[in-house]
Amino acid sequence: MLVSSDGEVTITNDGATIMKNMDVEHHVAKLMVELSQSQDDEIGDGTTGVVVLAGALLEHAESLLDKGIHPTKIADGFELACKKALEKLEAIAQQFPIEDREALVKSAMTALGSKV
Repeated sequence: MLVSSDGEVTITNDGATIMKNMDVEHHVAKLMVELSQSQDDEIGDGTTGVVVLAGALLEHAESLLDKGIHPTKIADGFELACKKALEKLEAIAQQFPIEDREALVKSAMTALGSKV
């Protein structure tokens, strides 16, 4: 439940809506809001997931910084991990013909399940 400064109440479980309505000042928090909005604009789903993932990466980066690891090395490591993750996703991806209505409906139901 969100309450605006003028008392307007919004009830939602949509991460993008929640993030968009947050009044944040910290520069990293602002980046998280922008990340959420970009995800919503590009994909229309997964806003909470990208914020949680980014938060976990930042938390891990902080612990590496505390150990004296240079920020460039951390960024390079994240870049390498991203490449490896994309390779793995490509390896496990399953394609199906556009004519396969059942698979399309299953995909749509999964994506839209959180929108109701």
